[in-house]
Amino acid sequence: MKMSSILVGAAIAIAGVLPVKSYAEELSVANFVPPQHHTNAVMFKWFADTVAERSGGSLTVKVFPAGQLGAGPVQQYKRAVEGVADITFGLQAYTPTIFPKSMLIIPPGKATNAKEATERLLAVYDDHLADEYQDVKLLGIFTTAGNVWAATSDVSTLDKIKGKKMVPYAAMTTPIVEALGGVPVQMPVTEMYTGLSTGTIDATTATYNNITAPWNFWDVSSHLVSNVPVQHAVFFVAMNKERYMGLSDEHRAIIDDLAGETFSLRGAASFDGADEKSLEMMQTADQMNKVTQVEVSAEERAKMDAAVAEGLEVIFADYESRGITDAREVYNAINQ
Repeated sequence: MKMSSILVGAAIAIAGVLPVKSYAEELSVANFVPPQHHTNAVMFKWFADTVAERSGGSLTVKVFPAGQLGAGPVQQYKRAVEGVADITFGLQAYTPTIFPKSMLIIPPGKATNAKEATERLLAVYDDHLADEYQDVKLLGIFTTAGNVWAATSDVSTLDKIKGKKMVPYAAMTTPIVEALGGVPVQMPVTEMYTGLSTGTIDATTATYNNITAPWNFWDVSSHLVSNVPVQHAVFFVAMNKERYMGLSDEHRAIIDDLAGETFSLRGAASFDGADEKSLEMMQTADQMNKVTQVEVSAEERAKMDAAVAEGLEVIFADYESRGITDAREVYNAINQ
């Protein structure tokens, strides 16, 4: 018998008496934003640390930022469904036909920050939204608040907005920009800095985090307008359903415990926290000396709210034309 055969036989014999080593499972996360973005540095770090701790290291999470598992945000939901990544982070607005009811958190309503809007989404999820996520294991649904206008002139009144090129927070809110008197210009957030700089746009709805680094809208905005009708971008964190079902009972229990309200509120806190840090930066940054801050008056805000109501009617009519007859009901439930 050759030595190689002896060694193989010995290895088989040893394997028969020694316990088989169990290897840790790793969940991949596809994110389209840079590594330093707070969704990676805060939200997914919390998720990865918690999963590793609760599983004793037998289940881990690895984030692939900056589109490493597929460039851009548009295909994120599809990547989760098809298992390109185990977990993906994305925006419903990039595939609005899949999430028409979830999108109804975007137009102005009663919420003024990410936490409030997220809590309102969670309150109506089972009754109105759950059927939009049947193809995945939904880990979280949450928002960020577009609560200021970054602009190259004063747009704090309807008269001053008239004719100005403004970016809707999502394509669906185009009727609201029109009702305010603005000219809607569709543009992704990654192009807004250049748009404001070159005059392609005059104003855009923004978060405070957009004003400071890394977005730096304060470089190209002469005015920052507050007390505006707040809009909300809505996000999902989705897990491939087959990957979830293939986990052990122990690992699924960990995911189940973190999914839903816990994960959603963590996502909202990540966005609200980023805004809070930016507001702190704005208090002392020399860059803000070049920006005029204007607060919309109560009288003008009432006029804007009336215009928003007109725009909402156009949005509801569009939903109705597409056979979605309960859009007004869902919006009212979110904003009750």
